[in-house]
Amino acid sequence: MEKDQNILPERKIRSFVRRSGRITALQKNALEQFAEKYELKTTGEPFDFNAIFDNNNPVVVEIGFGNGVSLAQMAQENPDENFFGIEVHRPGIGKLMALADEFGLHNLRVIEADAVDILEKNIQPDSLKRLQLYFPDPWPKKRHHKRRIVSPEWVELVAKRLKPGGVLHMATDWQNYAEQMLEVMSASALYKNSAGENQYASRPNYRPKTKFEKRGERLGHGVWDLIFKKV
Repeated sequence: MEKDQNILPERKIRSFVRRSGRITALQKNALEQFAEKYELKTTGEPFDFNAIFDNNNPVVVEIGFGNGVSLAQMAQENPDENFFGIEVHRPGIGKLMALADEFGLHNLRVIEADAVDILEKNIQPDSLKRLQLYFPDPWPKKRHHKRRIVSPEWVELVAKRLKPGGVLHMATDWQNYAEQMLEVMSASALYKNSAGENQYASRPNYRPKTKFEKRGERLGHGVWDLIFKKV
């Protein structure tokens, strides 16, 4: 594969902060029993998703899937699509593996890694149907906004990995972050806003509501979806 000359420059910004957390017996057992089936490792070469999933179905990547409940649900409800989750939180990976086994999923894989690295080095250009970034770390303090993953350079990198007509779908419950996402996306000539110029999208049926999202709604918190299609 020819080296991509347009990858992000050397940077300290990571997709998510690695935080320690208690791992349950169920998560630990899942990691031990199902890693060989569901977990990918980097080899320095781009992933061949057709070989990994043993089919040529469309591939959806989710960055930072948390406890994996919504990603497992999407994979269960859409068996003709392949789902690839990127996460740095080991207990969440264990939870997702347990759910994948419980649901009998064959269209799901996961990797413990930083998403920027995976996008740059392991995802081939023009290969993804959709990239999902749901409720990323908002870095709410103004002095920390520069640590947010959504930037002009990042959305350009994502565009190179999406197929023509592929979708970048983001969601956040922080209005300030939603406004920044909209500003960055609207300034890019590589995408078209599916909801109309300077508009937020309605939550599509394929994105399940998380328990935290439902709790937030009960408390009157807003959620903003942004769905942009690669031109």
